[in-house]
Amino acid sequence: MWESAALSVTVFLPLVGAAAIALIPHAKERSAKPVALAVTLATFALSLLILASYYLGPAGGQGRAFIVDVEWIPVIGAGYRVAIDGISMPLFVLTNLLTLLCVVYCFHHIEPPGRPRAFLGLILLLQTGMAGTFVAFDLILFFVFWELVLVPMYFLIGIWGGPHREYAAVKFFLYTMFGSMIMLVGFIALYFGAGAETFSMVELSQAAAGGEYGIVFQRLVFLAIFLGLAIKVPMWPFHTWLPDAHTEAPTVGSVLLAGIMLKMGTYGFVRIAVPMLPEAAVDYAPFLAVLAVIAILYGALCCMAQTDLKRLIAFSSVGHMGFVMLGIAALTTAGVNAAIFGMVAHGLITGMLFFVVGSLKHRYHTSTIADIGGGVLQTTPRIGAILTFVAIASLGLPPLPGFWGEVVALYAAFNPAEAIVDAGLLGLFRVLVVFGAIGTLLTAGYFLTMLQRVTMGTPPRRWVDAGLQDVSPIELGAWTPLLVTTVVVGLVPLLVFGITRPDVSRILTTALTG
Repeated sequence: MWESAALSVTVFLPLVGAAAIALIPHAKERSAKPVALAVTLATFALSLLILASYYLGPAGGQGRAFIVDVEWIPVIGAGYRVAIDGISMPLFVLTNLLTLLCVVYCFHHIEPPGRPRAFLGLILLLQTGMAGTFVAFDLILFFVFWELVLVPMYFLIGIWGGPHREYAAVKFFLYTMFGSMIMLVGFIALYFGAGAETFSMVELSQAAAGGEYGIVFQRLVFLAIFLGLAIKVPMWPFHTWLPDAHTEAPTVGSVLLAGIMLKMGTYGFVRIAVPMLPEAAVDYAPFLAVLAVIAILYGALCCMAQTDLKRLIAFSSVGHMGFVMLGIAALTTAGVNAAIFGMVAHGLITGMLFFVVGSLKHRYHTSTIADIGGGVLQTTPRIGAILTFVAIASLGLPPLPGFWGEVVALYAAFNPAEAIVDAGLLGLFRVLVVFGAIGTLLTAGYFLTMLQRVTMGTPPRRWVDAGLQDVSPIELGAWTPLLVTTVVVGLVPLLVFGITRPDVSRILTTALTG
């Protein structure tokens, strides 16, 4: 089938594009931009074709499709196993969309020291790692793609970042590398524990459903995999690398870090931790739920204390991903569907927030709220209006997408899985729902306060005299698809829920009932 080939082409074409950009002579470095644009346009178009074929073709929008299963490292049972289903499809398309829009934005601005050839080559390398993570169905292949994203993001932060870029880049790299190594130990344990000598996610999930893993084994392995995934999400208290990374990262680095890379962690819980270690997932569900609600409240309270816009949005991500993890911890179809919807909504909205704040920083040469001084709706009215809209979407105003992910996650936590109820934990989950709801009020509070301080009031005279440029045509071209998609997904949430629901139901039924 052409779709199987197209899936691999979509993953590896950016890698080829990065190699092509590396061969461009220094004197023609500016030609890297059209090459990167052509590559990302092609990958996004292919992802849309794959999406259409998945629902209009024989797959009928259910189960794994476009499967490639080829021997890769036969001595350890690792294979090049890729496919796509309703769980990975929204994140796969979102990855290719956001990368395309980041490349478009680069026609407007790349932070010092410039060097578009190196910058865009790293963006394309990052795209291969992110997209590959969402279609890998082999644990070793998943790990390779998972690790691939570390190197380009390290250099994006370390070279094109802010004044404290070296510290932020090293902290990001060491945190995530440490978690990844522990997670790899968990993967190897699954390999030996199954006795099947394979790293196939499908076969390992079947082994788990067949009772191959004892409960003590599951609990230990779950902790190892949890650590690697929790750092990437990041869950409280493993989040401390994120504010520094976001504050120092260049604009498109922040967009891709928040929009896609954080989702790799939550996706790993849905794809690996729950189906392969189902009994441990039930045992640790209250632990995950408590950490999730702490993240919601802690992230909101930290946002209230921030004086820098990028740092505020970074802490808001901690809270938003808390709602995603709360949905996963409920272990119900509604909860996991809410989690995936929340991932998509956060990718769209927070990616857009970092785009807008990056443009403000480019014009004002600061992202500090006090230095901007308010009045953005007067100095750059269109940027101010877009910031207002996206902030309102992020605080969860219905019917925008931020609302649906949060409210369905709270609903799911109020009615968690039967195994959780049987364990006598229903009361705990319902108390957590109350605190999660308080978190939504705090979220509205800090976003509205930020809008009051940044967009309203009389702007300082120096910014009025500076004649700051409002939204440029290139910025508008990069942002419009995100704004339109945000509105459409909010008005028609079935566009995401309809994609994810069949496969979420399938994996939970298999994992929790055998």
